[in-house]
Amino acid sequence: MSQGGDTRFQKGRSGNPNGRPRKQKPATSAFDVVLDQVLTVTQNGIERELTVDEALQLQTYQAALKGSRLAVRAVLRMIEKREVALAKLRPPHHTPPAFEIEHEADNAEDAMGILGISDIRSHTDPNKHYGPVKLQTWATQAALSRPGRRQYTDKQVDDIKWSTLEPERLNWPRGARG
Repeated sequence: MSQGGDTRFQKGRSGNPNGRPRKQKPATSAFDVVLDQVLTVTQNGIERELTVDEALQLQTYQAALKGSRLAVRAVLRMIEKREVALAKLRPPHHTPPAFEIEHEADNAEDAMGILGISDIRSHTDPNKHYGPVKLQTWATQAALSRPGRRQYTDKQVDDIKWSTLEPERLNWPRGARG
């Protein structure tokens, strides 16, 4: 490259005399113009204005309901496109971190207490946790309502009532008490 006046660009003259090319407008096809036209459609005696695109979709839905396999495929494609578009609009679903609570039970009574099946409370003072294990009423009711009904003796009925927190709330199956 020489230092003198023998350079690629002349002084005072632009290297791009026409400037930056303008952005091309998207070509609108005749098909797009037709699809955007508005039609007046009468459905069940009610007039509605629909674009040609909406009217074609409506006809496709109706054909699919009549059993046209081609129309059913077209409707399924429309549904799939719609689901993809809606998924893009929805924010991503964040799952909260999972917490695990671990309990150690040395025996079945502790395990049933942890699960809320039983309760160890004094009958005289419900704030004190001592005394016999009592089953929650719902747990006893679930056991009584199991299929394969059987008859209970008077002693079994008394034992069931004694081991339930609120025995008066139990609904005994028909014919269960002897």
